[in-house]
Amino acid sequence: MANYEGRWKTVEVLVEDGIAWVTLNRPEKRNAMSPTLNREMIEVLEAIELDDEAQVLVLTGAGESWTAGMDLKEYFREVDGKNEIYQERIRRDACRWQWQLLRFYNKATIAMVNGWCFGGAFSPLVACDLAIAADEATFGLSEVNWGIPPGNLVSKAMADTVGHRQALYYIMTGEPFSGQKAAEMGLVNKSVPRARLKDEVKAMAAKLLEKSPVVLRYAKHGFKRCRELTWDQNEDYLYAKIDQCNGRDPEKARSKGMKQFLDDKTLKPGLQSLKR
Repeated sequence: MANYEGRWKTVEVLVEDGIAWVTLNRPEKRNAMSPTLNREMIEVLEAIELDDEAQVLVLTGAGESWTAGMDLKEYFREVDGKNEIYQERIRRDACRWQWQLLRFYNKATIAMVNGWCFGGAFSPLVACDLAIAADEATFGLSEVNWGIPPGNLVSKAMADTVGHRQALYYIMTGEPFSGQKAAEMGLVNKSVPRARLKDEVKAMAAKLLEKSPVVLRYAKHGFKRCRELTWDQNEDYLYAKIDQCNGRDPEKARSKGMKQFLDDKTLKPGLQSLKR
């Protein structure tokens, strides 16, 4: 089993019972995302992707915050005076993990939103496959209050998950909202009291761990990509993903599922998972 203890300065990683608990670890800064954290998260995601012991990744934050967004001092003010190539690299690192890697990650991902979730935090939040928030968590798109529009892919994240009027209301007013409101809007799957948050995430992870990891990967990738394609393009793409899945799945989940349903009569789709 890989030992990640002390490997990164701003991120903690613990792999336990098939779950990689990835914790943004700048509690004194409300886990604001600095250039250092962004670089380290690229390394973290790439390392866990190749770790056979980790099948589900849970992203959370240390202390009272999930993440308060981009670090205004280290990500903006201290970078503004640098040359444009350096600025582009800083932006590229942020997008690399928060969206490009996380959105099409090869393992199931869950955002465990334990507290403050502001601004740039909405990009990795929506990039995660699933999300559970604490009722007590506070969400907000406060950029308008700082004299700037939402940056990175925050507006795209909102447009993909939240209704038009709700999204614009919070983008234009900067008004905060609770975990319960986030669940009501569809920004997260559910909201529970903070005392139950980790248990709820573990229960959700357990459901995912029952599934074939290869099938799960193609199922989620197919859904996310199909949002960007036409109906005709989707027909070709999704059938191709099914064929690719069947060819790459070492567990042969499709054949097992067919046998358990048709021959053994032990599988009731919709009520239980196939026996891996």
